[in-house]
Amino acid sequence: MEEKVKFKKTVTDEMTIAREFSEKVNKERIKSRIIDVAPLITLGIIFLIMSFFIQGFFTQDNIKGLLNQIAGPLVLATGLTFVIIIGSIDLSVEGVMGLAGSVVALLVVNTKNSNNFGLWSIFFVITIGLFIGFLNGLLHVKLRIPSFMVTFGMFSITLGLAVLSYSGAPPGIMEPAFDRIVQGYFLGFPFITVIAILIFLIGLILQKFTAFGQYIFAIGENESILSSIGINVQNVKIKVFMFCGFCASFAGIFGAMRLNRGDATLGTGMLFTAITAVVLGGTSLSGGKGGLLQTLVGVVIVSLIRNAMILLGVNPYIQPAVQGLIIILVVSLTVTRGRKLIVK
Repeated sequence: MEEKVKFKKTVTDEMTIAREFSEKVNKERIKSRIIDVAPLITLGIIFLIMSFFIQGFFTQDNIKGLLNQIAGPLVLATGLTFVIIIGSIDLSVEGVMGLAGSVVALLVVNTKNSNNFGLWSIFFVITIGLFIGFLNGLLHVKLRIPSFMVTFGMFSITLGLAVLSYSGAPPGIMEPAFDRIVQGYFLGFPFITVIAILIFLIGLILQKFTAFGQYIFAIGENESILSSIGINVQNVKIKVFMFCGFCASFAGIFGAMRLNRGDATLGTGMLFTAITAVVLGGTSLSGGKGGLLQTLVGVVIVSLIRNAMILLGVNPYIQPAVQGLIIILVVSLTVTRGRKLIVK
């Protein structure tokens, strides 16, 4: 009799545990779905508020300006998304942007020298960005140094090289091809924005339709599993940092084109904006979750918020504070989704 009672009690306990586990899983799924759609809901709300309450939002000049503003952050955030998905970070991008913008300005028609390499200078600068990304990844994986330390050191190096390249006096750009790119339009979109979208689509294809895209998510989740099946995790990480360097160099070229000047500081503040967009879109800083479509939503949200503050005449010094509040809030939500380390 006692054995039957014990058996019934054991079965009841197991059923209770199973039911509690199932309820917990369902709650997590619902929470995950809410988090996934939250950026889109936020984007819709911001768009409606700006449409109805902010005068001048739907003017042609403002829309053109908004499209131009999106180009740089979108390209930079595209590269950073892959780095963040693997659970790492790249703090060198502002320095890479400054170096890329400075070097490209010195290679085209400019006020400092007689160079005139035209659009070929872009390919040279992109090569520099790829090489810096390669160094970041190599030092990170081979010497086992945390990515934030390696890339912060590289930021200082590239920033110094940028200033050194033009000897302290930023060169002005007089390249006709750059003027045509900045001022030109394709199907109603600025050329710079079109190029940025093309780079974004390249990243999206890599993420969605290649083994490389699957590997970066697997590394973010648990890289030891990937290593156990014979995948060279180190090579994948190096390629991720190279892609980020590629994107950062393009963002630097865009900055130089828009400013009509090569300057080491043209990337200042861009890292913060890009990370805000990536995290706001739903990519977790702990890695393994998110993607480029989410990043696109985040970039649009951040750009709309900045545009709204400009139209409302908000003090420029307050604008970074607003971004800071946003990223602190979103990061706090990101951390609660997992107990993994934020940066590897």
